[in-house]
Amino acid sequence: MSEVRALLRSAEDRLAAAGVASPGADAAILLAHVLGVPRGRVAFVGAPTPAQRAAFEELVARRSAREPLQHLTGVAGFRHVELQVGPGVFVPRPETELLAGWAIERARRVVGRPPVVVDLCTGSGAIARSVADEVPGAEVHAVELDEGAWSWAARNLAASGVELHLADMAEALPGADGTVDVVVCNPPYIPVGAWESVATEARDHDPALALWSGEDGLDAVRVLERTAARLLRAGGWLGTEHADEQGHSVPALLAATGRWT
Repeated sequence: MSEVRALLRSAEDRLAAAGVASPGADAAILLAHVLGVPRGRVAFVGAPTPAQRAAFEELVARRSAREPLQHLTGVAGFRHVELQVGPGVFVPRPETELLAGWAIERARRVVGRPPVVVDLCTGSGAIARSVADEVPGAEVHAVELDEGAWSWAARNLAASGVELHLADMAEALPGADGTVDVVVCNPPYIPVGAWESVATEARDHDPALALWSGEDGLDAVRVLERTAARLLRAGGWLGTEHADEQGHSVPALLAATGRWT
């Protein structure tokens, strides 16, 4: 067995024992990061140097302690873009790529003028960056309340054409009322009593502001509903992420206002 394969096998075993969900993939990503090569090239490089071995061992130990993989590499892939992430910002998840894709599809339906898209609770800027990347010419605004997360979004949205706002979504973009085509949001939606159900990586490392949202997890969605109703033009679209368990409560909350179909 080659030295690289032995390193990966040992790391995978350690990560699996620590409860990491994808130990083999994480081990390969960490080694690729240390070696400075794409993950697919890891098997074709020579033996790591002593310094590289030591760096890899340190990263495996930190991942075994359930530090997020993306904090260790400093990046997170999201659709067709790569984002800078780290402590102080919510790490975007693969399921949010579906929400971004939904927003992109709706924005593309606007004809005759550039679509206007607002990403509330933008965090790292993942959704806004993807919309700007995949809908050229769109007018995209991103709103973030937390200054720490805002600084990460500023890095990720630099030169993207997205206008980034440091603001509470409740008061966001007062001059844009009735002009927006798509409002999209990945808000906090975890009930405060659901601590044990949340993955260690999230509850110990993601900002609390991005996770918890009142006793039923819907406090932020209530704010989102009011802001989106204010911003959207007639016939505009609202898309929000929510927990599986909220598949009925979120639509019911919206329907009860009489403002949505």
